[in-house]
Amino acid sequence: MEEMTVPSTIGELEKLLAEQLYMTDRGLAISIFLALRLRRPLFLEGEAGVGKTEVAKALASALGRDLIRLQCYEGLDVNHAVYEWNYARQLLEIRILEASGQAERESMSKDLFTEEFLIKRPLLQAIEGSRESPPVLLIDEIDRADEEFEGFLLELLSDFQITVPELGTFQGGEPPIVVITSNRTREVHDALKRRCLYSWIDYPDFQKESRIVASKMPEASGKLAGEVTAFVQELRDGELYKAPGVAETLDWTAALVALNQTKLEPTVIDDTLGILLKYQEDIQTVRGEQVRTLMNRAANRGARRGGRRG
Repeated sequence: MEEMTVPSTIGELEKLLAEQLYMTDRGLAISIFLALRLRRPLFLEGEAGVGKTEVAKALASALGRDLIRLQCYEGLDVNHAVYEWNYARQLLEIRILEASGQAERESMSKDLFTEEFLIKRPLLQAIEGSRESPPVLLIDEIDRADEEFEGFLLELLSDFQITVPELGTFQGGEPPIVVITSNRTREVHDALKRRCLYSWIDYPDFQKESRIVASKMPEASGKLAGEVTAFVQELRDGELYKAPGVAETLDWTAALVALNQTKLEPTVIDDTLGILLKYQEDIQTVRGEQVRTLMNRAANRGARRGGRRG
């Protein structure tokens, strides 16, 4: 397998990610760069919607690698994360052998437990070594999985090999580029974090979020993009059950563009809050007079930022 090529400088990495429309700050860029150089998993924590998953997507695109994604959830087990046998095909094969008179217990056991009947799930796909270049393996929202699954990952991240008892050990030449994300709905065990390089992704500041909106939503007018960013920034400073992330900022901008809006208006904000906020209590808190208060604060914030740029 070819030697894994990575950007030679942090600046080059930032440029490659920017070409994929991912805006990163210096600290995160350094963490990504070192994870590539040292071939260590990258563990990203932060609130939902701040762009953790997008790191893996942008990295895969920038490096020209396949992206393999394992979405974690409560009850995730080896059958869904690593491999399982295709029992339906095995049963069909048994019936075919029985019909042809070739069904012998010992030979069937050997014939049925081959790679032909193996369903490779994300973790096995990532390390089997059948690709020209190692993929980017995204283990998304690890905090949603059970602690027992974390224990399995410890072994995988140490040796990057998986043993299937009937077939033997799968191990590729080079390990995948691993990105693990967590929304911190629960604490992930220190043993897993110690095997990774760690980075916290916070909500972006006004300038960074403005650049993200401008790059991802070029259809939006400059005035609308600035007003949306300032309004969302003000929202995050308030007392909400769930503050909107960058993903919600982009979804809201897209919705406003679809409604042919070139600037923010109170009635339109009231009508579209469900795109920006995901809890009824938050919508009720913001809707009405509070929208106008936030708009005034956002206008002042935008004016201050504009003054600084000038």
